[in-house]
Amino acid sequence: MNDASLLPVVIVGGGFSGAMLAARLAERGQASILIERGDAFGPGVAYSTTNDAHRLNVRAGRMGAVADRPDDFIDWLAAHHPDQADPDGFAPRRLYGLYVRDRLTTTETAHPGLIRRLSGAVIAVEGRSAILSTGERVEGRAVVLATGNPAPRTTPTGEDGRIIATPWTPDALTPVRPGDDILILGAGLTMVDVLLTLSSQGWRGRATAVSRRGLLPRAHGQHHDAPIDLPPEALSGPLSIRLATARRLAEAHGWRRVMEGYRPITLKLWRAASEAERSRFLRHLRPWWDVHRHRIAPEIAAELDRLIAERRLTVRTGRIRNVEASTKFAVLHLSTRDGPQTLSAPWLIDCTGPGHDATTAPLTAGLIAECRARLAATRLGLDLDDAGRVLHADGKPDPVLYVLGPPARAAFWETIAVPDIRQRIEALTTHLTA
Repeated sequence: MNDASLLPVVIVGGGFSGAMLAARLAERGQASILIERGDAFGPGVAYSTTNDAHRLNVRAGRMGAVADRPDDFIDWLAAHHPDQADPDGFAPRRLYGLYVRDRLTTTETAHPGLIRRLSGAVIAVEGRSAILSTGERVEGRAVVLATGNPAPRTTPTGEDGRIIATPWTPDALTPVRPGDDILILGAGLTMVDVLLTLSSQGWRGRATAVSRRGLLPRAHGQHHDAPIDLPPEALSGPLSIRLATARRLAEAHGWRRVMEGYRPITLKLWRAASEAERSRFLRHLRPWWDVHRHRIAPEIAAELDRLIAERRLTVRTGRIRNVEASTKFAVLHLSTRDGPQTLSAPWLIDCTGPGHDATTAPLTAGLIAECRARLAATRLGLDLDDAGRVLHADGKPDPVLYVLGPPARAAFWETIAVPDIRQRIEALTTHLTA
């Protein structure tokens, strides 16, 4: 083909972001090639779980994959799993994975020839082409990097297996025996999933979770909280004034309503913030934002409370100094307010969250080395423009290279939850089909 406009869009990553972009492009008449390292197209890591204890962190009624059809998931549940079709409920993530697969397949059937699936590992991007590890070159009119969340990078993998560095790997937690105590790095959503998995396996040991702030994810209310109208002093001016205003509003109206008020305008506020303001937010406020913004279902919060009450879950505050592993134990050296401390247990599990590092991931590191991309000042990922295009070292947007989903967080911040990603999908679809 000589006319680039007739080429498909190449999407690197076949998880939720990539698969749902391919579906929306097909619905607009634009062909795409969806490249996934394995053969599981659609659900990605988060929605590939088979454990029904793993629940959505957003109410089912807000989880439709299409921006203008928020009830799409509820309609699907009503047709296929009516017992779970509660808009206010938190359905198993397994079912959401099935929904995403079904939407991709249904769209392929309705728009034959517009979505091509390709299994392979992309190792480089050259011009408008993705280069696979086999040497195959896949050319498109544009390339979208939708590579999802990488594994944690805090710990090395112990040769004896006492350090579980990638807890989402299938059967990674199987070696943990029912009576084993465990150390967990991180106290966020990944920790919650690990504890739920272990409990479903009959585990009855004790867990010590270590994080720098010792904060646990907050729970959703029993029903959706209506957002409040935020006053001007909560939206502009010094961060200290905004924070003080948000705290006063939370005391008066409840923190959930305040967070709901911020939710639809977070992207606008992030894009308008200076690099200094973003850096201050990340240094000082991010841990509190995360635990209030990315909440867990009430029934999951009740399970955590039970483990704490039974003294089977203890949360410690500290900074990691070093991690070691012997043939029988993992050892964690911490710096705490009370001085150095050492903890040990048969297992140490890394739940520190996705290890986004554009400077070491081969695909993005190569782009940076070629000056085709640059790292954002916050170092959260690649620098992008408002359309999601990668910015070159000189600040000029690349005409054909885009980033979507969690790897775009440096530019758009909230690109993890489905309601946020689907808005980016819609904007990118409109941009690519204009």
